[in-house]
Amino acid sequence: MVLLDGRSLSAEILTDLKNQVAGFKTKPSLVIIMVGNDPSSKKYVELKKIKAQEIGINCQVVELLETSSQLDVEEVVASYSHDPATQALIVQLPLPAPLNQIPILNLIDHLKDADGLTPLNLGKLFQKDNTAVIPATPLGIIRLLEKYQIDLVGKNAVVIGRSAVVGLPLVALLEQRQATVTLCHSQTTNLQYHTKNADLLISATGRPNLITSELIKPGAVVVDVGSGRVNGQLVGDVDYYSVAPLCSHITPNPGGVGPMTIACLLENVIKLAKLNS
Repeated sequence: MVLLDGRSLSAEILTDLKNQVAGFKTKPSLVIIMVGNDPSSKKYVELKKIKAQEIGINCQVVELLETSSQLDVEEVVASYSHDPATQALIVQLPLPAPLNQIPILNLIDHLKDADGLTPLNLGKLFQKDNTAVIPATPLGIIRLLEKYQIDLVGKNAVVIGRSAVVGLPLVALLEQRQATVTLCHSQTTNLQYHTKNADLLISATGRPNLITSELIKPGAVVVDVGSGRVNGQLVGDVDYYSVAPLCSHITPNPGGVGPMTIACLLENVIKLAKLNS
């Protein structure tokens, strides 16, 4: 069994990005808009800021109150989207209820969309347009699979979770690499039927220990995107200790997909900075 080590690969990517930034006349700029005080979001945003600053990106975090109205948030997002000094922009998700993220994300200029979640960038992805900005988590997963030379051609790939942030972009990226893709979700009947046939299983549900050994095809590649807590401990979707012995490759959690997400987000920032310079 081989660990898909996201920490080491992300360090390689960040080193390359730092070298690129060193050649810029002016530092790239990233604005992160965060609404509310969710502890997980605050910690994640702080980590993004630290990594951005380490490689030479100017990163500004704009914090809005939990009680901010839809209009309040939209006005702030629109102002930064139109600001020439802002080269890359993200809205930290999830947003607190009852905010509707779709019209908020739609206000981001696609040429500043570091998360790749605007309609134009998602549409370009599904059209196989290589100018698309790709959502960071799916991009990080693909980079990890490529690093470990995992052949996807003709393989059965099962993705669990259909969010626009992870599941749906992954379907497009895997299909582009000639995998046969099945997308499962909360309404899928007989999940085990699909997972037991998966050469590659990617779970992104946030349901702790959803994936157990009974659901795994021996020799499968397993990627755990989930993040949750059980008794105060950080856990993923995959019951690691029962599943790992059956796998050819598996991501640790933490240390697998998470570091890759941040590295690929910052890679998107550099891509946008070059376009907007």
